[in-house]
Amino acid sequence: MPKISAVIICYNEERNIGRCIDSLQTVADEIVVVDSFSTDKTAEICREKGIKFIEHAFDGHIEQKNFAITQASFPHVLSLDADEALDETLQQEIRKIKENWQKDGYSMNRLNRYCGKWIHYGAWYPEKKLRLWDSRKGQWGGTNPHDQFIMEKNATKGHLKGNLLHHRFESIEEHIRKLNYFTDIAAKAYLQKGKKCRWWHLIINPIYAFVSAYFFKRGFLSGFEGLVISSIDAHFTFVKYAKLWQLDKQKNNGK
Repeated sequence: MPKISAVIICYNEERNIGRCIDSLQTVADEIVVVDSFSTDKTAEICREKGIKFIEHAFDGHIEQKNFAITQASFPHVLSLDADEALDETLQQEIRKIKENWQKDGYSMNRLNRYCGKWIHYGAWYPEKKLRLWDSRKGQWGGTNPHDQFIMEKNATKGHLKGNLLHHRFESIEEHIRKLNYFTDIAAKAYLQKGKKCRWWHLIINPIYAFVSAYFFKRGFLSGFEGLVISSIDAHFTFVKYAKLWQLDKQKNNGK
């Protein structure tokens, strides 16, 4: 039976970290938290839980998660964000997998909580996430802040029942504040990769993002919250490319 290291990266997550750790207690043989020098009670809560707590400077989501893997004692890793937690069905599934590990990696559906409501429709569900894997079969990649674990081409994958519960935003204000933070990261990552902002990125891409989430993926079934999420996500697309245009202009003017 393989042992599992649960790995979490966090910063100022006193609101969520305890719930996340508690959901892992029955499935993980080790819980590792890599913290970016939180200034709230995150460190205190982690130490009270008796888990392995490490402080490490944050260089990016992908970089931090790859570092966290190196701190795990076991190659089989379950990766969560601090604002996530396993529901009971998912906990049961992982315990079964430990008794009969057959694939190199396992994905799960992520269910998001928004302003006190679980969102079952739209672009936010099901968010299929690969979070349980043999760390020898891949590494974190993608484009910050949208990291993903990329497995080797010949790696086998399975899917687990249950939901990864994501306590995403408690208010619209928090959502918009995070939008500004994450669009900064996304625009800078695009610039580093040489991506350009064209006029259609500012018009077509946001419209498509809204139509896809609200109509094609039935976000309207989530009521008012579905409308807000689809609208802000479309705005995210616009702001991301607008910031990329600005960064690229500043870079060219600096030459």
